[in-house]
Amino acid sequence: MLRARFNLWIEKDGEVVISFWRARLLRAIDRTGSITAAAAEMNVPYRRAWERLHEMESSLEYKLLETEVGGSSGGGAHLTPAGRALLEHFEAFAEGFDKQVEARFTQNFPDE
Repeated sequence: MLRARFNLWIEKDGEVVISFWRARLLRAIDRTGSITAAAAEMNVPYRRAWERLHEMESSLEYKLLETEVGGSSGGGAHLTPAGRALLEHFEAFAEGFDKQVEARFTQNFPDE
């Protein structure tokens, strides 16, 4: 059975600043309060998650996360207001694309 798939991302100067995957990472950090926990939840190495966050912040030239160093309380991370706004804008922008892709697929591949 054929199925349509797509990916959506936003770039700045040729660098990806947010995508579905990166938005899921930000949402997971927001929910768990931890880059480590978010990476584990997404089944990716911490290093990959950290690198993508660093790439985003470098390209955007502003902080997406505030982090607290570990210790007895274990540290943590949470979205900055700018990080939360980016995530919310991307999610609002992306909403409905899946239905549009499915509709166009059905229209163009009616026998599949």
